[in-house]
Amino acid sequence: MPVPMTRPPAILLGGDTNALSIARSLGAAGVRVYTIGVAPFVERSKWVTPLPVPRQGRNGRRPEDIWAEWLLGPEAEHLAGSVVMATSDVGITAIAHHRPALLGRYRLDVSDVDAQLAMLDKLATYEAARAGGVPTPLFWRVDSAEDLQKWRDELVYPLIVKPLLSHEYKEKFPGVTKFRLVHDWEELQHGYRELADAGLAVMLVEKIPGGDELLCSYTTYIDETGTPTFDYTKRMVRRNPPNEGLGCYHVTDDVPEVKELSLQLIKHTGLRGLAVIEFVRDLRDGRLKLIECNARFSAALPLTVASGLDLPLHVYLRILGERHELPHTYPYGKRLLYPIDDFRSFLALRRAGKLTFGQWVRSLMHPQTFPVWSPRDPMPAFARGFQRARSGLRKFVTGRLGR
Repeated sequence: MPVPMTRPPAILLGGDTNALSIARSLGAAGVRVYTIGVAPFVERSKWVTPLPVPRQGRNGRRPEDIWAEWLLGPEAEHLAGSVVMATSDVGITAIAHHRPALLGRYRLDVSDVDAQLAMLDKLATYEAARAGGVPTPLFWRVDSAEDLQKWRDELVYPLIVKPLLSHEYKEKFPGVTKFRLVHDWEELQHGYRELADAGLAVMLVEKIPGGDELLCSYTTYIDETGTPTFDYTKRMVRRNPPNEGLGCYHVTDDVPEVKELSLQLIKHTGLRGLAVIEFVRDLRDGRLKLIECNARFSAALPLTVASGLDLPLHVYLRILGERHELPHTYPYGKRLLYPIDDFRSFLALRRAGKLTFGQWVRSLMHPQTFPVWSPRDPMPAFARGFQRARSGLRKFVTGRLGR
């Protein structure tokens, strides 16, 4: 029996598996969910109503400005009073840059705009962490090609050429990696030129040695008084590609140290609202060191929800001013698996001699949470599977014809 839609609608700005998880959570709670700029498979959810907003800007206009302009235009008047939630970096930018105007029509989450924008900028994040006493990998500011030469004698390899704004890098270089990994001076020059020629600002970051199992993260929500409303930590098992791609296998755990360092960064920056902060364990000195901070729902949100923490509903109700508490405990060892991506990660690790087939199979011998599949809402999984099959077939045909 359908749940009556009795609460104000929610509008999600961007995202993929995180947006799908939010739509399912809020839809089941009686909230109509509209979306702008989400991944196509998310739009196939029974809980989602896509809005007719262009996905890309024209004539140099940024998507965040297009989205905000539409929300503030006459086509969106019937949505007045809706809750607008950022589910992507573009969404964060749209709300931050147009916040006063949007507040005149919509309900928005609590925010320190300067802190949110600083967490979007990787260099600003690292500089804030250094100022707040939070450990980071070695990093170097690069404003021009001349800076490469200036730092040449003190650089360490392998080295990450990291774009300051991840969503701009993804727009220019769509794929599964978030940065360029270089191993020597020649690769660094080439990688820097390629990103700089695309108009991207970058920084250089030391690559902490070790596998993806050294990654861990802390998730919380910071209310208007600066108080975290819950604590949630997890570890990474694998990424695809290994050591540089997106997480494909996660597990909940208790990592007190990552909570302490995360709250230290939050206190120093004044961040409010959602915070997902990722660290890596440096085995050379045993310390956790900052990787990044996302002031929004992350791609691993389905695991948070499956752990009994209905974070989408928590944020939604707090935006409405309603009191909502999350459990103080959650199960450790609960897992989130992206099956296809994890299989690809296994193949890469096996080629490198770091994971056998038996070890991989044993690592999967646990109950799993899947980010897209749901028997109550199956169409997104079918749509995503069809999209991937079509993409794979296109690559195969192109490769055969290119021989």
